[in-house]
Amino acid sequence: MGDADDSYDFSNIMPFVEKLREGYELVMGNRFKGGIEKGAMPWSHKYIGTPVISFIGRLFYHSKIGDFNCGMRGYNTQSILNLELKCTGMEYASEMIVQANLNNLKIVEIPTTLKKDGRSRPPHLKSFSDGWRHLKFLLLYSPKWLFLIPGLILILIGLAGAIITGFKGLHVGSAVLGVHSILYFGAMVVVGLQMIIFSIFAKVYAINSGMHPKKEKTSKLLSKITLEKVLLLGILLGLIGVGLTVYAIIIWKSKSWGKLNPVDVMPITIPAVYLIIIGIQVTFTSFIIGILNIEYKRKD
Repeated sequence: MGDADDSYDFSNIMPFVEKLREGYELVMGNRFKGGIEKGAMPWSHKYIGTPVISFIGRLFYHSKIGDFNCGMRGYNTQSILNLELKCTGMEYASEMIVQANLNNLKIVEIPTTLKKDGRSRPPHLKSFSDGWRHLKFLLLYSPKWLFLIPGLILILIGLAGAIITGFKGLHVGSAVLGVHSILYFGAMVVVGLQMIIFSIFAKVYAINSGMHPKKEKTSKLLSKITLEKVLLLGILLGLIGVGLTVYAIIIWKSKSWGKLNPVDVMPITIPAVYLIIIGIQVTFTSFIIGILNIEYKRKD
Protein backbone atom coordinates (compact mmCIF):
# COMPACT_ATOMS: atom_id res chain seq x y z
CA MET A 1 0.00 0.00 0.00
CA GLY A 2 1.09 3.58 -0.51
CA ASP A 3 -0.15 7.15 -0.80
CA ALA A 4 -1.73 7.70 -4.23
CA ASP A 5 -0.16 11.12 -4.73
CA ASP A 6 2.73 10.06 -6.99
CA SER A 7 5.26 10.65 -4.19
CA TYR A 8 6.28 6.98 -3.87
CA ASP A 9 7.97 4.81 -6.48
CA PHE A 10 5.64 1.85 -7.01
CA SER A 11 8.01 0.37 -9.58
CA ASN A 12 10.38 -0.43 -6.70
CA ILE A 13 8.15 -2.69 -4.63
CA MET A 14 10.25 -5.88 -4.90
CA PRO A 15 12.21 -5.19 -1.65
CA PHE A 16 8.84 -5.09 0.14
CA VAL A 17 7.66 -8.28 -1.57
CA GLU A 18 10.91 -10.09 -0.77
CA LYS A 19 10.62 -9.29 2.93
CA LEU A 20 7.00 -10.48 2.95
CA ARG A 21 8.13 -13.72 1.32
CA GLU A 22 10.74 -14.09 4.07
CA GLY A 23 7.89 -14.21 6.59
CA TYR A 24 7.66 -10.62 7.77
CA GLU A 25 4.08 -9.54 8.43
CA LEU A 26 4.62 -5.77 8.21
CA VAL A 27 7.24 -4.16 5.99
CA MET A 28 7.67 -0.43 6.61
CA GLY A 29 9.39 2.04 4.33
CA ASN A 30 11.80 4.63 5.74
CA ARG A 31 12.00 7.85 3.76
CA PHE A 32 14.86 9.23 5.84
CA LYS A 33 17.07 6.27 4.90
CA GLY A 34 15.93 6.05 1.27
CA GLY A 35 16.09 9.72 0.36
CA ILE A 36 13.71 12.68 0.40
CA GLU A 37 13.64 14.84 -2.72
CA LYS A 38 14.08 18.55 -2.08
CA GLY A 39 10.68 20.13 -1.47
CA ALA A 40 8.94 16.75 -1.09
CA MET A 41 8.39 17.17 2.65
CA PRO A 42 7.74 20.41 4.58
CA TRP A 43 10.59 21.26 6.95
CA SER A 44 8.22 21.10 9.94
CA HIS A 45 7.37 17.48 9.05
CA LYS A 46 10.96 16.53 8.21
CA TYR A 47 12.68 17.96 11.28
CA ILE A 48 9.92 18.14 13.91
CA GLY A 49 6.66 16.26 13.29
CA THR A 50 7.73 12.88 11.94
CA PRO A 51 10.96 12.57 14.01
CA VAL A 52 9.06 13.44 17.23
CA ILE A 53 6.17 11.05 16.51
CA SER A 54 8.61 8.29 15.56
CA PHE A 55 10.74 8.86 18.68
CA ILE A 56 7.68 8.70 20.95
CA GLY A 57 6.48 5.56 19.16
CA ARG A 58 9.86 3.86 19.66
CA LEU A 59 10.04 4.93 23.32
CA PHE A 60 6.47 4.02 24.29
CA TYR A 61 6.14 0.76 22.37
CA HIS A 62 9.72 -0.57 22.09
CA SER A 63 9.47 -0.25 18.34
CA LYS A 64 12.46 -0.12 16.00
CA ILE A 65 10.60 1.81 13.29
CA GLY A 66 12.31 5.08 12.42
CA ASP A 67 9.58 6.54 10.17
CA PHE A 68 6.13 6.02 11.72
CA ASN A 69 4.40 8.19 9.12
CA CYS A 70 5.73 6.57 5.99
CA GLY A 71 2.86 5.91 3.57
CA MET A 72 4.69 3.14 1.70
CA ARG A 73 4.36 -0.23 3.43
CA GLY A 74 3.57 -3.86 2.72
CA TYR A 75 1.81 -6.34 4.97
CA ASN A 76 0.29 -9.77 5.32
CA THR A 77 -3.40 -9.06 4.87
CA GLN A 78 -4.70 -11.63 7.35
CA SER A 79 -2.21 -10.58 10.05
CA ILE A 80 -3.34 -6.96 9.81
CA LEU A 81 -7.04 -7.89 9.68
CA ASN A 82 -6.54 -9.91 12.87
CA LEU A 83 -5.45 -6.71 14.63
CA GLU A 84 -8.97 -5.27 14.10
CA LEU A 85 -7.69 -1.72 13.66
CA LYS A 86 -10.20 0.97 14.60
CA CYS A 87 -8.83 4.40 13.63
CA THR A 88 -10.42 6.24 10.71
CA GLY A 89 -8.04 9.21 10.39
CA MET A 90 -4.35 9.88 9.79
CA GLU A 91 -3.47 8.17 13.08
CA TYR A 92 -4.29 4.85 11.38
CA ALA A 93 -0.66 4.88 10.20
CA SER A 94 0.54 4.82 13.81
CA GLU A 95 -2.14 2.38 14.98
CA MET A 96 -0.97 -0.24 12.49
CA ILE A 97 2.60 -0.10 13.82
CA VAL A 98 1.60 0.07 17.49
CA GLN A 99 -0.81 -2.86 17.31
CA ALA A 100 1.67 -4.86 15.25
CA ASN A 101 4.25 -4.33 18.01
CA LEU A 102 1.82 -5.09 20.84
CA ASN A 103 0.77 -8.32 19.12
CA ASN A 104 4.36 -9.38 18.34
CA LEU A 105 4.06 -9.36 14.56
CA LYS A 106 7.29 -9.77 12.58
CA ILE A 107 8.20 -6.23 11.46
CA VAL A 108 11.04 -4.92 9.35
CA GLU A 109 11.92 -1.53 7.88
CA ILE A 110 13.58 -0.86 4.52
CA PRO A 111 14.67 2.36 2.77
CA THR A 112 12.25 3.97 0.34
CA THR A 113 12.31 7.25 -1.57
CA LEU A 114 9.98 10.22 -1.45
CA LYS A 115 9.50 12.73 -4.23
CA LYS A 116 7.30 15.79 -4.66
CA ASP A 117 3.55 15.37 -4.53
CA GLY A 118 2.30 14.88 -8.10
CA ARG A 119 -1.27 16.05 -7.53
CA SER A 120 -2.63 19.21 -9.12
CA ARG A 121 -4.45 20.24 -5.93
CA PRO A 122 -2.99 21.13 -2.50
CA PRO A 123 -2.51 18.19 -0.10
CA HIS A 124 -5.33 17.54 2.36
CA LEU A 125 -2.90 16.97 5.22
CA LYS A 126 -3.34 19.38 8.16
CA SER A 127 -0.02 19.56 9.97
CA PHE A 128 -1.14 20.48 13.47
CA SER A 129 -4.47 18.65 13.75
CA ASP A 130 -3.23 15.46 12.06
CA GLY A 131 -0.01 15.53 14.08
CA TRP A 132 -2.05 15.89 17.25
CA ARG A 133 -4.20 12.90 16.25
CA HIS A 134 -1.05 10.78 15.97
CA LEU A 135 0.32 12.02 19.31
CA LYS A 136 -3.04 11.60 21.05
CA PHE A 137 -3.30 8.03 19.83
CA LEU A 138 0.22 7.18 21.04
CA LEU A 139 -0.58 8.63 24.47
CA LEU A 140 -4.01 7.01 24.87
CA TYR A 141 -2.69 3.56 24.00
CA SER A 142 0.16 3.80 26.53
CA PRO A 143 -1.11 4.10 30.14
CA LYS A 144 2.47 3.48 31.26
CA TRP A 145 3.85 6.69 29.76
CA LEU A 146 0.69 8.79 30.00
CA PHE A 147 0.00 8.07 33.68
CA LEU A 148 2.37 5.63 35.42
CA ILE A 149 5.81 7.14 34.72
CA PRO A 150 4.78 10.79 35.40
CA GLY A 151 2.90 9.64 38.52
CA LEU A 152 5.92 7.81 39.92
CA ILE A 153 8.15 10.83 39.26
CA LEU A 154 5.73 13.14 41.09
CA ILE A 155 5.52 10.77 44.07
CA LEU A 156 9.30 10.42 44.35
CA ILE A 157 9.85 14.19 44.19
CA GLY A 158 6.98 14.86 46.59
CA LEU A 159 8.08 12.28 49.17
CA ALA A 160 11.74 13.31 49.03
CA GLY A 161 10.86 17.00 49.31
CA ALA A 162 8.38 16.45 52.15
CA ILE A 163 10.80 14.30 54.17
CA ILE A 164 13.77 16.64 53.76
CA THR A 165 11.67 19.73 54.43
CA GLY A 166 9.97 18.17 57.44
CA PHE A 167 13.20 17.26 59.15
CA LYS A 168 15.59 20.13 58.47
CA GLY A 169 14.21 22.40 55.79
CA LEU A 170 15.20 22.43 52.15
CA HIS A 171 17.78 24.97 50.96
CA VAL A 172 17.40 26.15 47.37
CA GLY A 173 20.06 28.78 46.79
CA SER A 174 19.45 31.54 49.31
CA ALA A 175 15.86 30.43 49.90
CA VAL A 176 14.85 27.99 52.63
CA LEU A 177 11.72 25.92 52.08
CA GLY A 178 10.00 25.41 55.40
CA VAL A 179 7.02 23.58 56.76
CA HIS A 180 4.50 25.28 54.45
CA SER A 181 6.25 23.72 51.45
CA ILE A 182 5.16 20.32 52.72
CA LEU A 183 1.67 21.25 51.52
CA TYR A 184 2.88 21.40 47.94
CA PHE A 185 5.08 18.31 48.19
CA GLY A 186 2.12 16.43 49.69
CA ALA A 187 -0.08 17.58 46.83
CA MET A 188 2.48 16.18 44.39
CA VAL A 189 2.23 12.81 46.11
CA VAL A 190 -1.58 12.84 45.95
CA VAL A 191 -1.62 13.82 42.26
CA GLY A 192 1.08 11.26 41.47
CA LEU A 193 -0.90 8.53 43.20
CA GLN A 194 -4.02 9.52 41.30
CA MET A 195 -2.11 9.21 38.02
CA ILE A 196 -0.91 5.73 38.99
CA ILE A 197 -4.51 4.79 39.81
CA PHE A 198 -5.53 6.08 36.36
CA SER A 199 -2.82 3.89 34.79
CA ILE A 200 -4.23 0.81 36.53
CA PHE A 201 -7.78 1.65 35.41
CA ALA A 202 -6.60 2.25 31.83
CA LYS A 203 -4.54 -0.95 31.67
CA VAL A 204 -7.34 -3.12 33.07
CA TYR A 205 -9.78 -1.58 30.57
CA ALA A 206 -7.31 -1.91 27.68
CA ILE A 207 -6.83 -5.64 28.33
CA ASN A 208 -10.49 -6.42 29.06
CA SER A 209 -11.67 -4.52 25.97
CA GLY A 210 -9.10 -6.13 23.68
CA MET A 211 -7.34 -2.82 23.02
CA HIS A 212 -4.16 -4.43 24.39
CA PRO A 213 -3.42 -8.14 24.02
CA LYS A 214 -3.31 -10.25 27.17
CA LYS A 215 0.25 -10.95 28.23
CA GLU A 216 1.10 -13.45 30.94
CA LYS A 217 3.43 -11.12 32.86
CA THR A 218 0.97 -8.21 32.89
CA SER A 219 -2.03 -10.43 33.65
CA LYS A 220 -0.19 -12.02 36.57
CA LEU A 221 0.70 -8.59 37.98
CA LEU A 222 -2.84 -7.24 37.62
CA SER A 223 -4.29 -10.39 39.15
CA LYS A 224 -2.44 -9.55 42.36
CA ILE A 225 -4.18 -6.15 42.56
CA THR A 226 -7.40 -7.52 44.00
CA LEU A 227 -10.30 -5.56 45.48
CA GLU A 228 -9.61 -6.93 48.97
CA LYS A 229 -5.88 -6.10 48.96
CA VAL A 230 -6.40 -2.55 47.71
CA LEU A 231 -9.28 -2.05 50.14
CA LEU A 232 -7.13 -3.11 53.10
CA LEU A 233 -4.32 -0.80 51.95
CA GLY A 234 -6.72 2.15 51.73
CA ILE A 235 -8.13 1.46 55.19
CA LEU A 236 -4.62 1.12 56.65
CA LEU A 237 -3.44 4.41 55.16
CA GLY A 238 -6.57 6.17 56.39
CA LEU A 239 -6.11 4.78 59.89
CA ILE A 240 -2.51 6.00 59.98
CA GLY A 241 -3.79 9.45 59.05
CA VAL A 242 -6.40 9.28 61.81
CA GLY A 243 -3.68 8.15 64.26
CA LEU A 244 -1.51 11.14 63.40
CA THR A 245 -4.54 13.39 63.82
CA VAL A 246 -5.15 11.97 67.31
CA TYR A 247 -1.47 12.56 68.11
CA ALA A 248 -1.81 16.20 66.98
CA ILE A 249 -4.89 16.60 69.20
CA ILE A 250 -2.94 15.22 72.15
CA ILE A 251 -0.24 17.83 71.54
CA TRP A 252 -2.95 20.49 71.36
CA LYS A 253 -4.42 19.27 74.64
CA SER A 254 -0.99 19.45 76.29
CA LYS A 255 -0.97 23.14 75.36
CA SER A 256 -4.32 23.58 77.12
CA TRP A 257 -6.16 23.88 73.79
CA GLY A 258 -4.36 27.14 73.09
CA LYS A 259 -2.44 28.40 70.08
CA LEU A 260 0.13 26.03 68.61
CA ASN A 261 3.38 26.80 66.86
CA PRO A 262 2.73 25.86 63.20
CA VAL A 263 6.33 24.71 62.81
CA ASP A 264 5.79 22.12 65.54
CA VAL A 265 2.37 20.77 64.57
CA MET A 266 2.10 21.14 60.76
CA PRO A 267 4.66 18.37 60.01
CA ILE A 268 2.14 16.10 61.77
CA THR A 269 -1.20 17.49 60.61
CA ILE A 270 -0.31 17.88 56.93
CA PRO A 271 0.74 14.23 56.44
CA ALA A 272 -2.30 13.20 58.52
CA VAL A 273 -4.71 15.00 56.21
CA TYR A 274 -3.02 13.69 53.05
CA LEU A 275 -2.98 10.12 54.37
CA ILE A 276 -6.70 10.31 55.10
CA ILE A 277 -7.32 11.64 51.58
CA ILE A 278 -5.11 8.95 50.02
CA GLY A 279 -6.76 6.27 52.15
CA ILE A 280 -10.19 7.30 50.89
CA GLN A 281 -8.94 7.41 47.28
CA VAL A 282 -7.37 3.96 47.49
CA THR A 283 -10.42 2.49 49.25
CA PHE A 284 -12.79 3.52 46.49
CA THR A 285 -10.20 2.63 43.84
CA SER A 286 -10.52 -0.98 44.99
CA PHE A 287 -14.20 -1.00 44.06
CA ILE A 288 -13.59 0.58 40.64
CA ILE A 289 -11.01 -2.14 39.91
CA GLY A 290 -13.61 -4.70 40.98
CA ILE A 291 -16.18 -3.17 38.63
CA LEU A 292 -13.74 -3.18 35.69
CA ASN A 293 -13.05 -6.86 36.26
CA ILE A 294 -16.70 -7.92 36.30
CA GLU A 295 -17.30 -10.36 33.47
CA TYR A 296 -20.38 -9.78 31.38
CA LYS A 297 -21.95 -11.14 28.23
CA ARG A 298 -21.62 -9.12 25.06
CA LYS A 299 -24.60 -8.92 22.73
CA ASP A 300 -23.48 -9.07 19.11
